[in-house]
Amino acid sequence: MPKVHIERMINAERHYVFDIVANFENFQNILPRYFPSIRIRSVRENTAIVEEHLRLGNREFIMMTKHVTKYPELHEIFVIGGDAKGTHITEKYEKVGEATKLIVDADIKLGGFLKILSLFSRKKIKTEFNQVIDEFTKLAEK
Repeated sequence: MPKVHIERMINAERHYVFDIVANFENFQNILPRYFPSIRIRSVRENTAIVEEHLRLGNREFIMMTKHVTKYPELHEIFVIGGDAKGTHITEKYEKVGEATKLIVDADIKLGGFLKILSLFSRKKIKTEFNQVIDEFTKLAEK
């Protein structure tokens, strides 16, 4: 399955970048093109269980995710159910002067028919994932 590694220098303070990129509660409002539906099911301390719909290209993935945060340096997403069960995404936020280095590592797992499709669209998945991070970068640099 595709593994994605993305690094971006974002011209904004680390707390601010984290507040935008790791704020899954607001994804549906700020990036509805990619996140048509977000429903928070449970929140305890720094962990949340979220039902997410993620649109990449012409595919919509329906997932149950676990978000774990360590403010403001780490946000991890574990897909615990749905179309991409087993996927793990790590976002690291490093302070670099007045800017922030965002490092995203994603190990994407797809099941069933999507697994077969991913063999043909591996590059497209990586491209779409990069576009989502580009959108977050633009929002953080406003």
